[in-house]
Amino acid sequence: MTQPRILMLGWEFPPFITGGLGTACHGLTRGLTAAGCEITFALPRSIDRSHSSHVRLLSPTSDVNWRSSWIAPPDATITETTIHDREIKIDHSANLQRKRAESLRRGTPERIKILDIATMAQGSYGSSRARSGITTTAREVLARSNDHLDNISDEQFDEIVESLSHTSPGRETLTSLLIRRALPEAEGFGSSERGPMPDVIGGYDGDLILAAERYAHFCVRAAARIPFDVIHAHDWLTYPAGIALARLTGRPLIVHVHATEFDRSGDHVNQAVYNIERRGMHAAIRVMAVSMLTRNLLVNRYGVPAEKIDVVYNGVDLEPSTYGIKRIEKSERIVLYFGRITMQKGPEYFVRAAKRVLEVEKNVRFVVAGSGDQATAMIEMAASMGIGNRMTFTGFLRGKDIQRVFSLADLYVMPSVSEPFGIAPLEAMGHRVPVIISRNSGVSEVLTHALKVDFWNVDDMANKIVAVLRHPPLRAELRDRGLFEVRGITWDGAAKRCLESYRKALAVIGRPAIRGVTR
Repeated sequence: MTQPRILMLGWEFPPFITGGLGTACHGLTRGLTAAGCEITFALPRSIDRSHSSHVRLLSPTSDVNWRSSWIAPPDATITETTIHDREIKIDHSANLQRKRAESLRRGTPERIKILDIATMAQGSYGSSRARSGITTTAREVLARSNDHLDNISDEQFDEIVESLSHTSPGRETLTSLLIRRALPEAEGFGSSERGPMPDVIGGYDGDLILAAERYAHFCVRAAARIPFDVIHAHDWLTYPAGIALARLTGRPLIVHVHATEFDRSGDHVNQAVYNIERRGMHAAIRVMAVSMLTRNLLVNRYGVPAEKIDVVYNGVDLEPSTYGIKRIEKSERIVLYFGRITMQKGPEYFVRAAKRVLEVEKNVRFVVAGSGDQATAMIEMAASMGIGNRMTFTGFLRGKDIQRVFSLADLYVMPSVSEPFGIAPLEAMGHRVPVIISRNSGVSEVLTHALKVDFWNVDDMANKIVAVLRHPPLRAELRDRGLFEVRGITWDGAAKRCLESYRKALAVIGRPAIRGVTR
C-alpha cells in the first residue's frame, strides 16, 4: 500500500527561512519523502523551480495565474477560458467576445487567459446567479448576518455550505465563505478594493490577516490540479487555507503547531491571531504539537482535546562534513546566543547573565547571532550595563556563516522565556558545542546532556556559564555525550510520528491505514 500524498502548507521553506519554522519544514519533508511520501509544498511567494529538490513547490507566479485572480474581489464569480499563452488580466464580460476574436486574429501566442468577472451585485456572498441554489433559510441568514460570518451559528453555516456545494457557480462563493469563516473580523477585511497582487503574498510584515486570506485563495486554486490525500498546515497563517481545502475536498486536515500566540506575545495576545489559531486547531482532525509543553498549552488555553494531539518532536540534520570543523584560533572564549532577538527568546536575560559572568571572567566575548524586533533594545541594554565592548552582534546568519559561528563557540546559551521546541540547541550539539537551555522549552524534554536553567534565574545561568568555561572535563563531557545523543534525534523519527498522525486522521474518514505504520 502506498504512502499518502501530502499537500503541505507553510510560510517558510528554503531558500526563504527567517527562523526555526523553515528549518523544521525542510527537515520534516526530507524525512517524509525518505519514507516514500509524495509532497507538494505551497509557499506564499514566487520561487524558482530549481529549489524544489525533494518536494514539489507551488508558488503564486510559477504554478497559478495569481495576479489575474486578484484584480477582482475574491468573492467575485469567475469563469475562465484558456486559449493563448499571454494573459489578459481582466475582462468585464461585455467585451469578452470582442477581445477573444481580436486575440485570435492577431495570432498571439498560445494560452492567453481571459477572465470573465461577474461582480456580485447582491452583497458580498453571491450574485443572483450564485444565490439561485441557496435555500430560502440560508439566504435569509446571509442577509441577516450583514456580512459578519461570526454572527452565524455553526448549524446555519453548515446549511449554507451544503446549499452552495450543489450549485456550479457557487464554488467561488463557497470558497470565499469558507476562508472568511476561518478568519476573524478585522479592520478593512472583506473590502473589494484589493488591487493587483504582488509576487510575494506574505513575509511577516504588513497586514498578516489579509496575507493569510490571499494565501488561502491561492492554495484553493492551486490545489484544484493536484492529487493529495492529506492536508498538513504549519502554524496559524496557513490554517484558513487548510480549513477551506478540507471542507472543499473532504481530505483530512492536520495542523502542526510550532508556536502559539502565547509564545510570541505572552499573556497580551493578539485576539485575531488567537481566534485563527483556535479555529484551525478545532477544525483539524489531528493536531501535531512540537513538545509536551506545547500540547499542555493547547489543552489549557485553546480547549483542544488532549486525545486529539500528537507530540512530534523536531529533529536535526547532521552532515558528516560538519563534524570536527577545525577550530579558528582565538584568544577569547565565545559564548553564543543564536536565534531571533524577540521577547520570547529571552535576550534581556542573556545580557544580564553576561554582566554577571564578566564580573568574574574577563576574557569572554558574548556573540549574538540573529535579528529581531528586540535587537536595538538588547544593544542599548548591553551599553547601559557597561559591557557593550564585550558583546558582538552579527545580524542574521545563513549558510556557511552558521557553521563558522558554531565553530568559534565554546558554549551556546538558549535563555528562552517560551520555546515550543528549539532546534538551535540540537544544531549546536551537532557542531560539538556544549549547551545551556531554558527549562521552559520543548527541547528540554528530549535532551539529557545539556545544562538546564530557569530563564529568570540569571545567577544560576551565569554560574553554569562560568563552570563550563572554567572546567575542561565538564565541557568535554557535554560536548562528546551531547553529539552522541543528538545523532538519535532525527527528522526520520519525526516523519514516522507524522505518518502515525496521518494514519489516525485517514482512519476517521474511512481511508486505509498507511504502509509502514503499526497500530
